[in-house]
Amino acid sequence: MRIYKYFCTFSTMNFDIDIDRSLAVLQSGGLILYPTDTIWGIGCDATDPQAVAKVYSLKQREAAKSLIVLVADKRDILKYTSQPDLRIFDFLDIVKKPTTVIYEGAIGLAPNLINADGTIAIRLVDDPFCRHLIKRFRKPLVSTSANISGEPAPPFYKEIDPRIKQGVDYIVEHRRDDETPREPSAIVKWNADGTPTVIRS
Repeated sequence: MRIYKYFCTFSTMNFDIDIDRSLAVLQSGGLILYPTDTIWGIGCDATDPQAVAKVYSLKQREAAKSLIVLVADKRDILKYTSQPDLRIFDFLDIVKKPTTVIYEGAIGLAPNLINADGTIAIRLVDDPFCRHLIKRFRKPLVSTSANISGEPAPPFYKEIDPRIKQGVDYIVEHRRDDETPREPSAIVKWNADGTPTVIRS
């Protein structure tokens, strides 16, 4: 199925149209550029290894450097990890900023997303657009900063490298003009004793 690029000539697009067009691209194995609960990200179907490979190619990133996966519900974490410590949910309920957790025992995801040690980085999102898109798609999404590997992650849409914009199949209209200060998520590794090790605060 051919994937189409959509070009918008107006600044405000209906939220549902954005969702529908994103879904069409994701279901066809394509890439989207979209706003997340942190900064803008490149996204694809996290269960499709060919789509994941396109993300690595676009970012010029080594496949050994894993990507983050976004989910919309706690039950998704139970679905895509083999033995999650349920205490992690109490931790996520009290953190004050978007937090990505590295889990052991990844299952059901594209093999080229999973670290050599079997771990996977997953973030439970709160952002309305992301949650709605993931729930409609019924699969987790890849989320990686919208930059060429080794270059700074752009905080706002207008600062995204043209090579990234040209390399995706759809650019979400929602929040393009939003310049609210945002940062990448915190990253923690969940330990067997039920404590987190902070990797990035």
